[in-house]
Amino acid sequence: MAASKRKYAGIERELIRTLTDACETAKSEIVGFQWLTHDVDYQHLPQSLIVTWVFDAEANRARALAGAEKARMLELTLAAFEQVGISVSRIADHVAFSVERPARGQRGQGH
Repeated sequence: MAASKRKYAGIERELIRTLTDACETAKSEIVGFQWLTHDVDYQHLPQSLIVTWVFDAEANRARALAGAEKARMLELTLAAFEQVGISVSRIADHVAFSVERPARGQRGQGH
């Protein structure tokens, strides 16, 4: 395995760990929050890193984004990035919010 692939694998493991912690915290604090996931192209890190927070219903997503919960999700995401050593200038550029739309009989995958 090339050194860069090992480096990226280590970052990925740590990122999953820190985002899982953020997810578990948010589940207990934010109504309707279900799970989160991330997408990244390590050749373009940190610019390509996006964390998507997924809700059970549009009403809960809208309520969270209109209240203090949005700032909390941004704070949790930033803390996860910082624990891994990822620095970004505007955390809001690296966060998306969605509503769970699982396929029939399936639940979404995430942290």
